[in-house]
Amino acid sequence: MDIAVWLRGLSLEQYEPAFRDNEIDWEVLPKLTSEDLREIGVVAIGHRRKLLAAIAVLGSETPAPAMAPPARADAERRQLTVMFCDLVGSTALSSQLDPEDLREVIAAYHRAVSQVVAGLDGFVAKYMGDGVLVYFGYPQAHEDDAERAVRAGLGVIDAVGRLDVKSVGLQARVGIATGLVVVGDLIGEGSAQEQSVVGEIPTLAARLQALAEPDAVVIAAGTRRLIGDLFEVRDLGAVEVKGIAGPVSAWQVLRPSAVASRFEALRGWALSPLVGRDEEIDLLLRRGGAPRPATARSCWSPANLASASRASPRRWRSASTPSHISACAISARPITKTARSIRSSTARPGGRVRARLPARRQAGEARGRARPRSTTR
Repeated sequence: MDIAVWLRGLSLEQYEPAFRDNEIDWEVLPKLTSEDLREIGVVAIGHRRKLLAAIAVLGSETPAPAMAPPARADAERRQLTVMFCDLVGSTALSSQLDPEDLREVIAAYHRAVSQVVAGLDGFVAKYMGDGVLVYFGYPQAHEDDAERAVRAGLGVIDAVGRLDVKSVGLQARVGIATGLVVVGDLIGEGSAQEQSVVGEIPTLAARLQALAEPDAVVIAAGTRRLIGDLFEVRDLGAVEVKGIAGPVSAWQVLRPSAVASRFEALRGWALSPLVGRDEEIDLLLRRGGAPRPATARSCWSPANLASASRASPRRWRSASTPSHISACAISARPITKTARSIRSSTARPGGRVRARLPARRQAGEARGRARPRSTTR
């Protein structure tokens, strides 16, 4: 409410210019005294008493505190891998088991899933009865979140299959999808509060899980592209997914592949050719050529002559030619003082070969030969 309206309610609107000229607002009004009112021009005692009484009423009326908005995390755009896990045949179990027994089965299933996910640094976003929603890439992101999600899916299938609760055999199925989402908005209140994910990816993961067979992990194209050849997969072709326009490519993950190199598994064997190295390649071809037994050399480390004599030339393969180029194997061991002093050997008449001695040692022997021998009397 405006000060002018408040004054008109007291039938004292003639003091509106005085309040406005002295910049009296709702923050200053409760602090006014009788002397202040006299100074701004309220001369009549009755008017001053009336204003002071109205100000006292304003001070006693404390407005009810507004309800603070719920705490909210800042939403952000992220690359997220979503894994949706479901317990196969849970509806049939609910009709076969007592509710307390079914509760133990569901609790054991949840514990198995959460342990596998925690071991791969995933985040269990929500338990939905017999379903579990898991994020890889939020709140903590990793370079290999897609790979972690697939390994978690295979681990969940194995862990749930090994559960023995109430003599009931359990099976799970998993759907995984990767893509851009907006994550971080807090929705709901109290125990129902959760961090929502907005985008197509959670829906796609749930739909792929529904298409999966028992004990199977089905992934979308985004996840398949990121895992490369780290896993053996079976192409399921293009499948129709409810709620998504057009067919969606899907793959079933069979097992981890036996690859020797993660680089080759993620990048493939097709390496790009060397660019701008024609001169260097030509030099290697000219200097190397085919190895000749009469002139072949091997570089050796003087610190170990025995191993140097057994050193075999390394083979170099150019990215643009299949030719093999021989090159010497160079050791990184430091050259010792004794080794540095070794020089090329010279042949003496008679076929004996003697290595030349260091210059300092040769000078010492020459002085020893020139010194006359002492005679004992």
